Amino acid sequence: MSNRLFQSVLHQMKDAVGRTIGVIDETGTIVACTELTRVGDVVTIGVSEIFALNTTTCVNGITYRAFGSLMQPEYTVFVEGSDTLADKYAGILAVSLSSIKQYYDEKYDRGNFIKNVMLDNILPGDIYLKARELHFNNDAVRVVLLVRFSDVCESSMFDTIQSLFPDKNKDFVISVNENDVAIIKDIAAATDSKDLEKLARSVIDSLGSDIAGQAVVGIGTAVKSIKDLAKSFKEAQVALEVGKVFDTEKVIISCENLGIARLIYQLPTTLCDMFLKEVFKVGPVDSLDHETLFTIQKFFENNLNVSETSRKLFVHRNTLVYRLEKIRKLTGLDLREFDDAIVFKVALMVKKYLDSSPIKY
Repeated sequence: MSNRLFQSVLHQMKDAVGRTIGVIDETGTIVACTELTRVGDVVTIGVSEIFALNTTTCVNGITYRAFGSLMQPEYTVFVEGSDTLADKYAGILAVSLSSIKQYYDEKYDRGNFIKNVMLDNILPGDIYLKARELHFNNDAVRVVLLVRFSDVCESSMFDTIQSLFPDKNKDFVISVNENDVAIIKDIAAATDSKDLEKLARSVIDSLGSDIAGQAVVGIGTAVKSIKDLAKSFKEAQVALEVGKVFDTEKVIISCENLGIARLIYQLPTTLCDMFLKEVFKVGPVDSLDHETLFTIQKFFENNLNVSETSRKLFVHRNTLVYRLEKIRKLTGLDLREFDDAIVFKVALMVKKYLDSSPIKY
């Protein structure tokens, strides 16, 4: 469609310029020209030179000027002649065609539309109108998977992820920023959280062992309306942020499995400070050494069972009882009591949350 758009503009400018003008794509093929017989011809001389960004180049009496909306030029205009006037015409054409193409892409491109919906950059009332214009299915079930890289996402990583979702009419892979890649997946209504985790795992595995260690995936909620994609995206962001605080060893975090961590993450820090001071009246949680905290962790993992915990720690039962009594004296909480154990578990999570200083969305 861009080629037809370029041809229409060039046709209207033909008389005003009074010279042969045209557009070449990145393969060197002439895709639009005021001399229609030249459309389809391939330029083989100096292609790398004429695609130099923000540079006017003259080759064999023809002036070239590259343009495009990406980091690398996608097209170049050419004007007959190598004089000052040809240079000016090339500059004017490059700016005009670049602006027209950008406007066209923003108006009609499905990927750009879905990105704006996901980022909540479009008014709710305009979503359905634009979706109808682009023949977009409003009621398909979709979910957002957010892949976050610890380092900058290279183009090869993006291409790898994109290759996993070849159906461009249903699935979209979008670069959100230099670290995040969003996957908008069209799913069946019966798809559950385990299926989505398998999908996320396939994405991680496809990146390879070297890169996979640098990436985590947050899974948003499945939504039944296109206008709710922003909600799924935000849920995926929250999953990653909460996981960074409470589940640092996980590489796949679903918003549906955050549990009490989600609640703590949404609490004001002032309220968290008050809670910790209220819980640890006798002594602060910082008074517990590493060995004691490890003992507490194992005690929780073994469902407050003294015998099982002592066996897993390879210590005598009386030794574990002594440690638990020490914790009671330091904190005022007896972990052998269910209510105290719950309070202590939540308090440890609140402390971890405060120490992390998470970014809120």
